Amino acid sequence: MKKTNSKTRLYLAVIVLAASILTLSTVSLANDDHKNISRNLIDLVEKNPEIGSLLEASIAKAKEINPDPKTNPVQSLPDYYDFIDSTSELIPQDVLENPSNLTRDQILQSICYFYFLVDQPLPELENKGLFDNTIQYYEPFSSWLRDFADAWGLFLDTEESWNQETYEEFYSDPSFGLQKGWYESPSNWNTFNRFFSRYLESPDARPIASANNTTVIVSPADSVPQGMWAIDNNSTIQVENESDGLKVKLVRYFSVEDLLGNDSQYKDAFANGVLTHTFLNVNDYHRYHFAVGGTIKEKKSIVQNVALEVAWNSTEGKYDPIDSTGWQFSQTRGYVIVDTEDYGLVALIPMGMAQVSSVNFEDDVEVNTTHEKGDMLGYFLFGGSDFVMLFQESAGFNMTATPGNHILMGEEYGVMKGIA
Repeated sequence: MKKTNSKTRLYLAVIVLAASILTLSTVSLANDDHKNISRNLIDLVEKNPEIGSLLEASIAKAKEINPDPKTNPVQSLPDYYDFIDSTSELIPQDVLENPSNLTRDQILQSICYFYFLVDQPLPELENKGLFDNTIQYYEPFSSWLRDFADAWGLFLDTEESWNQETYEEFYSDPSFGLQKGWYESPSNWNTFNRFFSRYLESPDARPIASANNTTVIVSPADSVPQGMWAIDNNSTIQVENESDGLKVKLVRYFSVEDLLGNDSQYKDAFANGVLTHTFLNVNDYHRYHFAVGGTIKEKKSIVQNVALEVAWNSTEGKYDPIDSTGWQFSQTRGYVIVDTEDYGLVALIPMGMAQVSSVNFEDDVEVNTTHEKGDMLGYFLFGGSDFVMLFQESAGFNMTATPGNHILMGEEYGVMKGIA
């Protein structure tokens, strides 16, 4: 079979969206037949012209970066409204035009394209205290993005979001692992979200490394570890990022207090400790587990942004998601603080990332309950996701997983050596 290159994969990923936009444009211009979530945005723009101007500026900048209408079909504000109509009831599998084992890449491209349109730096949003000067972080548009995520999530909870053809497409893509016998019976999957949050067939599908050794931390999810960062004595982490490809190092500081909330009794408990995080792709098993055993001291859910950083890769003709360090501090998330006794406190922080990445805890995950390493902690629904962990100085945490290499839930992620 002829190999499909990355640009062709991207065309496949957005061609259905482009066709939807062209079809819907004819209808909407005639009778303004928009979905409720699109109407809500139109009303927002009418009441707040600044949002309309910023959104138009972001779309225009996206067009400058990628002017090709095949891979960037939204070229105007009316196009954007029609795009929202189509994507709010889109089955992620529907971006496919043929079965070619490219399901994961195409779904990821469709997610990235959605955020590419609203992830363009705008000078009007500089110095406003945002994580970045893009409209996806700016109220009230950022609240509308959460409303969109909720609206699409409701659709993905319906039986209309799942069918046999959809199942067969995912089954044919080996990156989802459906052929490996890892997961429960497909007969349990009657909605897209039910498939996305699928259970393992048995715990044997993800053995827990050194289950009785409390010094070993396991990966909380199937994911790609990103690295580790030191937390200073002021409970902040220092992050260096290159600026716009200019190889200029920009240093930014992020506070643990912002991550846990200023009402957390543990906001200063991780001074001189370590932060690490690991990225889940759309094809990964999306239930997350306890990376360490212990007793839960605090639990919280924080609703903030639903965002994604995206770059257009003109060389490969595709959109690249960016899992930088720092965006997590203003993203919708949840956490539990676990007391490991011998190695202090560990914060386990599942992080919603883009689209409908809701953070959900298991019913038995409550304050003062005790859990073993590898026990179920919760699950994400559709979208990309990240998982952050904080370790106290007394843990002596050392990451043994290799950044950039995929790891399965339950495999060794790091060790706690303590302080001699």
